[in-house]
This record gives sequence, C-alpha cells and structure tokens, in this order.
Amino acid sequence: MSDILEELSAHRLRDALEAEKRRPFAELMRRIERMAPARDFAAAFSGGGVNIIAELKKASPSEGVIREDFRHVELAQALENAGAKALSVLCEPHRFLGSAAYLSEVRQAVDLPLLYKDFILSRYQIAEARATGADAVLLIAAILDDEALASLMAFAADVGLAALVETHDAREIERAAACGAKIIGVNSRNLRNFATDVSLLEELVAKIPAGRVRIAESGMHGADDIMRARRAGADGFLVGTALMRAKNPAMKLQELANTRG
Repeated sequence: MSDILEELSAHRLRDALEAEKRRPFAELMRRIERMAPARDFAAAFSGGGVNIIAELKKASPSEGVIREDFRHVELAQALENAGAKALSVLCEPHRFLGSAAYLSEVRQAVDLPLLYKDFILSRYQIAEARATGADAVLLIAAILDDEALASLMAFAADVGLAALVETHDAREIERAAACGAKIIGVNSRNLRNFATDVSLLEELVAKIPAGRVRIAESGMHGADDIMRARRAGADGFLVGTALMRAKNPAMKLQELANTRG
C-alpha cells in the first residue's frame, strides 16, 4: 500500500488552497470573531471513568465503507445520549468520505465538544474548522515539523480551539511535549500503511508526561483494549470503527464506557 499519510496530506493542502480562493482567510476570521466561545474539549476528560470520544466515520482507506447507513446527526445524538464525552467528526472527503458539513450539522444537534478530524497543515484549515463549529482540531505530529506544529498549536489557541496532537512513537511524544502540547494522543494505527497494533497504546500512553491529557486512539474494540490503555494512564479513548460497525452504536458505547479494571 502506498504512503496514505503523504497522499492525503498533499491532497488536503491542495484542497485548502482551492477553498481559500472561494472563501478568503479574512472572511473566516471575521466569522470567528462573531462566534460564541468554543466548548472546553480538555475538560471532557477531567473526571474519572472511561471517557470516550465517539468518532463519526463513514469510511476509511483500509476498510472502505464502514457504515452504509451513515446518518451523522442521528448517530451524534444517540452517542451523546449514551454518554459520549466528546465527538470526533471525520472531515476528510476523499478516502474517509467525510465532510466539514457533517460537523456543522452535528454542531446544531448536540452540546458535546467536537473534534475536527482531518489532515491539517495550514492556518486556513484551522480557521475553517473553527468557523465550522469545531472545539478542537487534530494535529498529526508525523506530518508537521516542530516549527509548524508549534505555530499551528498557537494559532489554534488564538482562535479558541484546543489541539489534540496525535503521535505514533516515543520520539513524536517527546516532540509534542516539547512544543507545549496539552492534549497528546497515541494512535495505534500506522497512518502510512494503516496497520493497527493496539499494544502500542499500552507502551506509549504511559510515556506521555504527567500533567497532559492522555488520549488513546484507534483499534479499541472491546473491554480488554480499553482496560490496557486505561492502565497505561489514558484519560480519554477515541473509538470509531467499533462504534460505526455496531448494529447499535449507542449500546456499544455504553458497553465500552462501563469497562472496569
């Protein structure tokens, strides 16, 4: 399989350049100035228990369409009622079949903090996320050097967004911490080839420095996976495919949230 991370990153940067021709950066910033403050994404993980970020995801590059009946607003409302602490909305359109419009419509239907999940490399994309109604953005350490990561984190804070910095190895965790990331995630899925190794959560979540919000991402399908990440120190758990494949996503979320150990 080709390097999907490189492919998607390049494609989304081109998309952003085209989008800016239609809707200039200054226009987005004017809209942001009129918006109410974003919800506190980090606070969603301050309590005990299994704090789940439920991900709305129609498809993925490795699995194709995951949920044919993808009624994103109904799913969001059901997952909120089932106890999700936050929602992640896939906005990448080419390989995940996502859309910023999904997030905008979900924003009107739920009160939970929303994570804008995409391959972000520019300030324009962050402004677009905020203007769409996001409360947090995903920044992937693997596609950003230290200067870009720090700059985008600072800009996200300037427009009122939290930044979840996604890492895949110990070096990326060190980089994220050195750049001042307050919320650090470990993704068990290698975004270059989409192979998943849940044992990475156990190994790497524990390496996130104290005082940061620790998020375990991807590959968690049952109680054992949740328990392993929780014992490693995870404060939150981003779960997508397991929920989207479930006949009843809300019931599956409750099952995972009731994990003990």
